[in-house]
Amino acid sequence: MNDVAELTQLVLHERQARDRGWWDRMNACFHPDSTVRLSWFTGSGPEFVSGSREMSGRGLKFTHRLCPPVVRQHGDRAVIEMPAAIETRTDVDGVQADLTAFARLLYRAARRSGSWGIVSLDAVYERDVLVPALPGTRLDLDPAAFTAYRPSYRVLAYLFDRLGYGVADDLYGDDAPGAVEELYRSVFAWAEG
Repeated sequence: MNDVAELTQLVLHERQARDRGWWDRMNACFHPDSTVRLSWFTGSGPEFVSGSREMSGRGLKFTHRLCPPVVRQHGDRAVIEMPAAIETRTDVDGVQADLTAFARLLYRAARRSGSWGIVSLDAVYERDVLVPALPGTRLDLDPAAFTAYRPSYRVLAYLFDRLGYGVADDLYGDDAPGAVEELYRSVFAWAEG
């Protein structure tokens, strides 16, 4: 398998393992010293796997609908960007609702001892929506409840707060283009050595 195909499979396997609860397979995708920074989590790759397992054990399930990744490889380093829709069905004040958060997952990967592994994972949040799951029902939510959250991930942050997971207000999002531009600059500079 060529490197681009191997890197593509690496990030797809990481997301598949997360969605399916295959924790050992997910952990195998990360280098031990990797970092992850997402809506509800900041820490190492192995800690992210552990936190994901705990979240799943609480019955909180998220599914990632993925678009083809774009790979930029430079020797033993690579940057992979993969657009994703993060979906979950949840109860909001007695109404079953579907949340979809749109993001770009930005991975750094490195080949060590002949094997590719994830060095970092960051998300760039674009927008999100919350709709009733059953046609004809409606969500009776006060729009003011969402004003405390960033536009790129306000519904996701609102939901995570309700579930007991704090969400930072300084994540990468399309509503803060300067920070996103700096993120891309830094990951591409890292890849090029």
